[in-house]
Amino acid sequence: MRLLHTSDWHLGRAFHRVNMLGAQAGFVGHLVETVREHAVDAVVVSGDVYDRAVPPLAAVELFDDALHRLAGLGVPTVMISGNHDSARRLGVGAGLIDRAGIHLRTDPAGCGNPVVLADAHGDVAFYGLPYLEPALVKTEFGVDRAGHEAVLAAAMDRVRADLATRARGTRSVVLAHAFVTGGEQSDSERDITVGGVAAVPSGVFDGVDYVALGHLHGCQTLTERVRYSGSPLPYSFSEHRHRKSMWLVDLGADGSVAAERIDCPVPRALARLRGTLEDLLADPELSPHEDAWVEATLTDPVRPDEPMARLTERFPHTLSLAFDPERAPDEPGVSYARRLADRSDQQIAEDFVTHVRGAGPDDHEQGVLRDAFDAVRADESVREVAR
Repeated sequence: MRLLHTSDWHLGRAFHRVNMLGAQAGFVGHLVETVREHAVDAVVVSGDVYDRAVPPLAAVELFDDALHRLAGLGVPTVMISGNHDSARRLGVGAGLIDRAGIHLRTDPAGCGNPVVLADAHGDVAFYGLPYLEPALVKTEFGVDRAGHEAVLAAAMDRVRADLATRARGTRSVVLAHAFVTGGEQSDSERDITVGGVAAVPSGVFDGVDYVALGHLHGCQTLTERVRYSGSPLPYSFSEHRHRKSMWLVDLGADGSVAAERIDCPVPRALARLRGTLEDLLADPELSPHEDAWVEATLTDPVRPDEPMARLTERFPHTLSLAFDPERAPDEPGVSYARRLADRSDQQIAEDFVTHVRGAGPDDHEQGVLRDAFDAVRADESVREVAR
């Protein structure tokens, strides 16, 4: 069976101030053409269809167009909700849409109920594990302490239990939206840390033939059977080295996996430039970036006059301008943003305690801070669903 694995469409999201809806429509067209050209048997979309719980109308219309075009090809599609989606909203009408061959899996309780498709070699069971917010699903899965590994392990127990009841030789595909150990992050993904831990080991998914992951925006191979497709378009400058693509996966009669990357059309290259303003304007080696979307970080010790206007004369698609004067880290004047760079909310809170009290938090206090951050994030998830 030939699968096309994609994820993280983030319909409705902009790239800085650039509206990406046209590029997202271009990707949908490319997806449909790829399905047709490569004789794909099933499409899997591993979450974050939308960029937010209540997407703009234009994004909903594009999603509707994608569903109609995929259904029109007669190729089954299996989708799950991600942490950016409202599972309840995305799942509205799922029973009816199911009849058209579009299978939306947004209810955590249904993790062990697969979509079963068949080819000449027998059945393939597709298990959809939507994004599992630990604080919201721990009761459903009967786990004592909310954590990503615990709830995913419990969901996979249901998958393996169902698979054990099926005919010998039934192959299996799991769709999951999670941060799995070994994956490389970018600045585009929303933090899903729980209890100070975000990642789960890939061994959680043992026992199935292929795991189609979503959440991380870079295309990655964790094992031959566990892969991220990544987002089809860039959504932050941290993705400037990404090659945007989808996985074309051939699932053999014996459950073997062969995968090939299919490149996605990207509207414009990304470039991260750093240096003094004069150097950026004069350096001939930067000529290839003149048509790119540019993030420029100026290192001038004194902020130059009209830097954006001068930059856009050479780099007309400059979207982000930052200042990072080259000073010693302890030199007066180092920006607050620079001091906080690459520090988590937990670390910043612990630094504050140290600054105010003169000593850092002990283990118990660190746990209190973690629980507080987890509670706030869970509350935000509940509020998004309820909007």
